[in-house]
Amino acid sequence: MGSASAFSSPTFLVFFSIVTLCLVPDQVLGITRHYKFDIKLQNVTRLCHTKSIVSVNGQFPGPRIVAREGDQLLIKVVNHVSNNISIHWHGIRQLRSGWADGPAYVTQCPIQTGQSYVYNFTIVGQRGTLWWHAHISWLRSTLYGPIVILPKRGVPYPFAKPYKEVPIIFGEWFNADPEAVITQALQTGGGPNVSDAYTINGLPGPLYNCSAKDTFKLKVKPGKTYLLRLINAALNDELFFSIANHTLTIVDVDASYVKPFETKTLLITPGQTSNVLLKTKPNYPNATFFMTARPYVTGQGTFDNSTVAAILEYELPPNSLHTGISIKKLPLFKPILPALNDTNFATNFSTKLRSLANAQFPANVPQKVDKHFFFTVGLGTSPCPKNQTCQGPNNATKFAASVNNVSFALPTTALLQSHFFGKSNGVYTPDFPSSPLIPFNYTGTPPNNTMVSNGTKVVVLPFNTSVELVLQDTSILGAESHPLHLHGFNFFVVGQGFGNFDPNKDPAKFNLIDPVERNTIGVPAGGWVAIRFLADNPGVWFMHCHLEVHTSWGLRMAWIVLDGKLPNQKLPPPPADLPKC
Repeated sequence: MGSASAFSSPTFLVFFSIVTLCLVPDQVLGITRHYKFDIKLQNVTRLCHTKSIVSVNGQFPGPRIVAREGDQLLIKVVNHVSNNISIHWHGIRQLRSGWADGPAYVTQCPIQTGQSYVYNFTIVGQRGTLWWHAHISWLRSTLYGPIVILPKRGVPYPFAKPYKEVPIIFGEWFNADPEAVITQALQTGGGPNVSDAYTINGLPGPLYNCSAKDTFKLKVKPGKTYLLRLINAALNDELFFSIANHTLTIVDVDASYVKPFETKTLLITPGQTSNVLLKTKPNYPNATFFMTARPYVTGQGTFDNSTVAAILEYELPPNSLHTGISIKKLPLFKPILPALNDTNFATNFSTKLRSLANAQFPANVPQKVDKHFFFTVGLGTSPCPKNQTCQGPNNATKFAASVNNVSFALPTTALLQSHFFGKSNGVYTPDFPSSPLIPFNYTGTPPNNTMVSNGTKVVVLPFNTSVELVLQDTSILGAESHPLHLHGFNFFVVGQGFGNFDPNKDPAKFNLIDPVERNTIGVPAGGWVAIRFLADNPGVWFMHCHLEVHTSWGLRMAWIVLDGKLPNQKLPPPPADLPKC
């Protein structure tokens, strides 16, 4: 399909077939699936620009992981490049397998050159689409791929079985080395250079120079239903997506089923996934159709204002009279996407998402809250070093980002090891503020002081604590939406709104019956979102903005969930091959 190297590699298919055939499936426990990821350099050409990229098995995008709910995955990652590497399995719950979560210096030290590590985890209570990506610096610009989680054998989808399933991954392409881009930005304190193109399955498409041949084509048959597994792997941009003259039915987000609804266009933020049903036209339409994506923009900074396109192409029916038709001469229809700053569309789309909340797939929303947290998220500044000119605000500061005005500093040893072995001294402190130390009008006139503090502070939670967290955007350097990702948990989005959260009025409007269940949520620009989750997974869990530039600037923090009293509520010791710093 399209980028053949990414999704139909003969080596991968043979390997996957052998693994699948050799292991006898168990209805309860699932099977064990083995993968090997060789991290190596690969020459890739896009936009008439050839460069060496960090890849998995020489593929871009990387290989697809396929498993069923209940399966165990053993993925050996071998590092053949000069960069330090870690891989995150985005959205996997990692129940009592926090050693396999992957964020560098949080749950593990990175895998150094010539070293390897086996990520060992079991998929529990999840089915749908997730994805994997590098979780160190900006390496995920080329190191990413889909995770397809099928239901247990004999368990159907809660919708009609599709004719075919197709992963669609959105990405960003930089002609420059993304590592050099973020290194320069952190040194100067300014915003990083933007990408040169967006991609669909690694291909920029015909709207970019020198890219007509680098176009993903989805070939379909009339009168069929296709399941598109959408993933936003872009570094720094939320995206609108639409297929001309076709309607999409949303059935799943972040590997959780939702009440199906139809839409012409959807919004997907970095880190999010969505399964959608595409029902093709009943008869051959004598036309081709663009599938396009472009950014939803709320911030003040520069952004890649371009559009990626792929092509939906109908197969000619057998024995048809259309044999003389040239595909090139068929009319090509283009979708109309929302305006770049269409926050109304973004809000209306997100509020349509609801959990199935039925007997088979209940919405287990915590009804009682043990701990309330209020986190401000947004941009600020940090001082410019002496005798240096910085390119941040007023040309005298550096851009920074924070949660509750704490810009999180990654330690030089991993938090999880420090916690597990009781050696936190000098690594982190358990005093992350549960609310802003100095309240202000978060979405009104900004305060005079825009400086952030720095530190490695964490929140410590007893096992099984039910948490309500309100995430509040700030307008200190302009209101902006922030896709926040929580590792180790799914959470329920119980409420959202604009302006400042009102703890006296807003909770009365919370949806505690069928809120959508997610692992990544967009905090509205100039607004707030409220989530609830049960801290039933012992370990250290990262939470951060999935706009990579904001994470690099410090919009990140960590939760520590303590062991419970029972053996099955405790984190096991680390594996012997856990990388060392």
